[in-house]
Amino acid sequence: MPPEESGRRRWFRAAVLLLLVIDLLACLGSLAIGSQWIEPTRVWAALSGRGTANEQAIVMGLRLPRTLLGMLCGASMGMAGALTQAHTRNPLADPGLLGVGSGASFAVVCAMVWPGWQAPSQYVWAGVAGAVIAGIGVIGLGLRQRSVEPMLGVVLIGAVVTALLGSATSAVVITHPHQMGSFQAWSTGSLDGRGLDVARGVLPVLLCGLLLAVSALGALPALELGDRLAASLGSRAVRDRAIGLAAVVLLCGGSTAACGSLGFIGLLAPHAARRLCGGRPVMTALLCLPTGIAAILIADIIGRVATRGAEVPVGVTLAALGAPLFVSLARRAGDER
Repeated sequence: MPPEESGRRRWFRAAVLLLLVIDLLACLGSLAIGSQWIEPTRVWAALSGRGTANEQAIVMGLRLPRTLLGMLCGASMGMAGALTQAHTRNPLADPGLLGVGSGASFAVVCAMVWPGWQAPSQYVWAGVAGAVIAGIGVIGLGLRQRSVEPMLGVVLIGAVVTALLGSATSAVVITHPHQMGSFQAWSTGSLDGRGLDVARGVLPVLLCGLLLAVSALGALPALELGDRLAASLGSRAVRDRAIGLAAVVLLCGGSTAACGSLGFIGLLAPHAARRLCGGRPVMTALLCLPTGIAAILIADIIGRVATRGAEVPVGVTLAALGAPLFVSLARRAGDER
């Protein structure tokens, strides 16, 4: 093995180990920190069934479900962001380009208005269905047209679908003001109030998305060269792009349906992971899993203690913390070029 390749692998293993340690500490903090501080030893006692009734209720009933859901959605959004940026060859791309978030938003607000579903465990299925339908429509139309490059077509059609569904969502909310509060609480992105039933509901969707993503990783180095060069290297570009983008739809759709808007993870996690592994697409995508977990859990913890008497939604905290970090990473990447 060449010394350079051996050094890259050692660096990758070190980065994975560092991120896993950060994830472990973030999980512990998510279980211990909140309106009521619980010592780590008492957290372990509650997890093992030896805690007090109050500790059991807080840790097992409230914090453990949101921590598990945060881990699922953070890893999923991180991977979805890495795949989106790799397939579009655009470091500023995020999964929202495929119309997935707008599809989930429209379906959720419709479910809140007409069936009257208010619990996250009820409308999460509507959000998944809306995201998948919108995403499949954008991918199908984009990859079939021949007037421009396939991925450019996907991005353009995604922008049109996002605008149309965004307008339709606004129209529904405006004409049904009594549902505006519920929809706004969902759309800001939050882990609060999500039980294990929500995590169980989106788990099959996210697992399917992760399996598709893993199966599509091998094609990323060739696809980043463009469709023509990828075809000359023996890659079936259309099939590989369809699989990768389908994974993005499932990962982003399931996460958005469960927690609302978490799109900033899809932007930030790939940039942070890319700096840790030197920009190699497969390693970047794999590192986005623990990076996304760390990002969402740390943001959720900060949102719990940022203000007194009320929590800041994790989507708001992610945007506030992630924006300057993203600008810094983007500027450093530009300076290196």
